[in-house]
Amino acid sequence: FSVIISFFLLTNFLGVGILSTPYALASGGWLSLILLFAIATAAFFSGLLIQRCMDSDSNIRTYPDIGELAFGKKGRLIVSIFMYIELYLVATGFLILEGDNLQNLFPNMEFEVGQGLTIGGKQGFIIIVSLIILPTVWLDNLSLLSYVSASGVLASGIILGSIIWTGAFEGIGFQQKGTLVNWDGMLTAISLYAFCYCAHPVFPTLYTSMKKKHQFSNVLVVCFILCTITYASMAIFGYLMFGPQIQSQVTLNLPASISSKVAIYTTLVNPIAKYALMVTPIVNAIKTRFSCRYNLRFLSILIGTNLLISTVLVALAIPFFGSLMSLVGALLSITASIILPCLCYLKISGIYRRFNGQLVGICLIIIVGVCLVIFGTYTSILDIIGNF
Repeated sequence: FSVIISFFLLTNFLGVGILSTPYALASGGWLSLILLFAIATAAFFSGLLIQRCMDSDSNIRTYPDIGELAFGKKGRLIVSIFMYIELYLVATGFLILEGDNLQNLFPNMEFEVGQGLTIGGKQGFIIIVSLIILPTVWLDNLSLLSYVSASGVLASGIILGSIIWTGAFEGIGFQQKGTLVNWDGMLTAISLYAFCYCAHPVFPTLYTSMKKKHQFSNVLVVCFILCTITYASMAIFGYLMFGPQIQSQVTLNLPASISSKVAIYTTLVNPIAKYALMVTPIVNAIKTRFSCRYNLRFLSILIGTNLLISTVLVALAIPFFGSLMSLVGALLSITASIILPCLCYLKISGIYRRFNGQLVGICLIIIVGVCLVIFGTYTSILDIIGNF
């Protein structure tokens, strides 16, 4: 049974973040790989803290429940806000990713709307993809999408294999030396690495579903090791192939070959299936704010449609995948996946009342995390502004 849990945890970790790890490595230089392992270690530790928080009260079922146990209704609200904004922006990132990769496949495509009005290829593709996604946000039963989305582990393996094949056998090679360290891009690298480890909000749900809960720490170890090896491999091979010319998604650098198209098409399929899974928790949260006299089915369709329209508008307004995911990593992933679990554990366990090594370690993680949130968010916002 823990094998199934491991698989679903891997599915939540191995998402679109893998495409940006070469760009993150290029931003920070070779030494930034140390920070990838440091963030993985901190995220693993905070995952164990979530387990300890849940062990303290059998009524905890979700991540917001932990926030409420620690800090009351305000704690639940804060955890929920960070969790839902992160889901919203990741869903927006899916649309940008689709637009970027489709434009890369069809670079000269433009769309004429009415007389004299032309929409650029990327913007047009974002709108078309949103129309394809629209029926999925109306679904009541997301089980089929869950199965497609669960192929994320396989998809990540296919993308990594296709890129290595392209480098080894299609004339690109692994000749780029890169730079040892680039201090100017270090915060961007850290933010993108943090984005790769943003699955913590699903930990309580998976932990609750386990029959042998004592195996959860072993599941975490396996998942973090496999994910970190995959992320590091993609980062290293991508950087060796394209060096400083690497784009925010490694698929945008690939030549027009069969293996490249395999990687790109694989990249395109998964976000379409995952989009509805991302926004459904937000739809459900908004739905609970309305009284029962409304037609809940109609309400779900209305909320889902409006959420999709709003993410399309954000994707069209801020079509910069790397910068937006860097912002998500800095502001939301570090907060939701590292800082909040530490704060909740301090309060629930009561160890803040006695001075010991564990307290010092957790406080150090929180302080470093807060600094990264502040400076990483500032850098990401500057990057977004600079792209206009």
